[in-house]
Amino acid sequence: MKYNRKEFLKIAGKFVLIGGFAKILKANKLFAAVAGKPVNKEYDIKSNLWGYGIDISKCIGCGRCVDACKKENNVPKEPFFFRTWVERYGILENGEVKVDSPNGGLNGFTDKYKDEKLVKKYFVPKICNHCEHPPCVQVCPVGATYTTPDGVTLVDRKYCIGCRYCIQACPYGARYLHPKLHVADKCSLCYHRITKGLLPACVEVCPVKARIVGNLKDPNSEIKKFLNANDIQVLKPHLGTKPKIYYKGMDKEIF
Repeated sequence: MKYNRKEFLKIAGKFVLIGGFAKILKANKLFAAVAGKPVNKEYDIKSNLWGYGIDISKCIGCGRCVDACKKENNVPKEPFFFRTWVERYGILENGEVKVDSPNGGLNGFTDKYKDEKLVKKYFVPKICNHCEHPPCVQVCPVGATYTTPDGVTLVDRKYCIGCRYCIQACPYGARYLHPKLHVADKCSLCYHRITKGLLPACVEVCPVKARIVGNLKDPNSEIKKFLNANDIQVLKPHLGTKPKIYYKGMDKEIF
């Protein structure tokens, strides 16, 4: 197919425009609005790398973290929409594993397993794993899902087209399509809070300090102390996503 000079310049101009738009889009993401609140412009993004720890041995399944997250981030009140949730694992004598999470653990776990052969029970909080190699970022066709220089995976609602590719790609089931906004939504580590020196809502309300967040570049941070003092695991390490959500006390039954 042949093009004259005018047609060629018109086509080339479109590609230049697209490339320029992509660069502007990438730059704007450094100070993208999260949950309607701007990132603190005085925050030193290059000096931070956020990591998050969960001590399974401490979690009591109270659900306060789930409730705080919903309120702080305007997560839909309807069931099955969560940025963080808590799962209950029950191990039977025969090795069978029972897992449940009624309403995401929002109201705690007041009922008991009926099976009398239960030998072990524990609670496991789950959130977006803010992976070093996030599959969700790779599949997003418009760049709405991205990773900040300080290691947090975010969704820019202004650009998300609600295609659900990222939801399907996430191996941790940490994303959902917002029923009213029709965009992908998930845990942001309360980016609008941590960039202002505050704790994520879920960490702040935990009565037993089962959740820890901090700067992985700071050797004196709580998260670094947590990692150095404990035997740490991550979810689905074989996938190579390199999660930055670190668990203490993870049994082989957890998935």
